[in-house]
Amino acid sequence: MPTHRLKPSKALALSSVEGLIAGTQTHFPDDKVTLGSTKYTTASLVQRFQRLADAINSLNAAQAAAADALTALLAVHADVGPLMKAYKRFVLAVFFDSTQTLADFRLTPPKVPAPRTAEQQAVAAAKLRATRKARGTTSRKQKLAIKGDVTGIVIEPITTAAPERTPT
Repeated sequence: MPTHRLKPSKALALSSVEGLIAGTQTHFPDDKVTLGSTKYTTASLVQRFQRLADAINSLNAAQAAAADALTALLAVHADVGPLMKAYKRFVLAVFFDSTQTLADFRLTPPKVPAPRTAEQQAVAAAKLRATRKARGTTSRKQKLAIKGDVTGIVIEPITTAAPERTPT
């Protein structure tokens, strides 16, 4: 038997609080209730329970508003995002050599790759040849030189006349 309790959903918690409010107002209309060593009037109990119900409803409204705001954001981003990306590319192309101007746009110039050393180029070429050999890839001219060799095919002539087509 588990020793922890599962948290109820907000809908279940709200329903429970509303049920306590309705039951308290029905069965203890003007009574006082002692819980532990504290005495509560029906009105004070209902007031406290109603605060909890209001807080849950407020949270639900805020979450619905946040979901609506997120939907609106995604719609605007889908509309403006490609334009913004194109504009950034334009600004980078126009001011590629002016770091200060790009900083005004809060952009940084693209990094220029460092030139490869002769050793790095040799390693890259060796990797390329090894990969092509392992995959069996060839150049375009080598592919054109490869022809299939078919043997054992028997071709039989058609002895019946084909049906005539009528022009439509």
